[in-house]
Amino acid sequence: MNAVEVHAVVEGPDDAPVLLLSNSLGADLGMWDPQLPALAEHFRVVRYDTRGHGRSPAPDGDSTLDDLADDVIALLDRLGVAQAHVAGLSIGGMTALRLAVRDPQRVASLAVLCSSAHPGNEQSWQDRATTVRAEGTGAIADAVISRWLTPAYAAAHPDVVARLRATFAAHSDEGYASCCAVLVGMDQRADLGRITAPTLVVSGAEDLALPPEHQQVIADGIPGARLLSLSPAAHLANIEQEQQVTDALIAHATEGLS
Repeated sequence: MNAVEVHAVVEGPDDAPVLLLSNSLGADLGMWDPQLPALAEHFRVVRYDTRGHGRSPAPDGDSTLDDLADDVIALLDRLGVAQAHVAGLSIGGMTALRLAVRDPQRVASLAVLCSSAHPGNEQSWQDRATTVRAEGTGAIADAVISRWLTPAYAAAHPDVVARLRATFAAHSDEGYASCCAVLVGMDQRADLGRITAPTLVVSGAEDLALPPEHQQVIADGIPGARLLSLSPAAHLANIEQEQQVTDALIAHATEGLS
């Protein structure tokens, strides 16, 4: 195991089922703020900063998908959590998929938002990592964040855009570049059929970062998976469609609970 001790915040009743939330590449645990009040009424909510993001330490060199999964297992072990409902967006969803394949006993249910089993565009991720290591996260912040929200939503909510940009630019350059390496060559498509956890896949209809066809592949590959398409919504669908995502996460994770 090559885990780092990621920063985490735990909220909600101690005796409630655990719901773990994993953030997007370039965001931090604060991206889930819109969902938190309602989720914390039903779950013991564990939010964490992906390695190299927010207050989590940045590793030396490139990370792998298994490294990210190791971080989650180490966090759950640290908190004494045997099993959790797991929800992740973008790279958080990729991490969640890997957990569901590799450590199925730890995943009670799975929610994968605006993510991909095979991002592709390997050279673009390599180039992004090279740029960030040379010039810093601020050099690409505007270009990346322009794809996180639909233009109409961004124009109507400049405060949200400013907050997301500030978070992005504050990340460790090495930490962000290290996580870019996770996407280079990543292909989980052949493993999707092995996932047994009840799965919800959420797609942003206007997502330019990971378009809807990526989520369709995930939904088609996981037995019994359900696909929810949201519009208008770009990459951070949980922000743009706050209530729909919140309701969907609660409904999905509470199915079968008495």
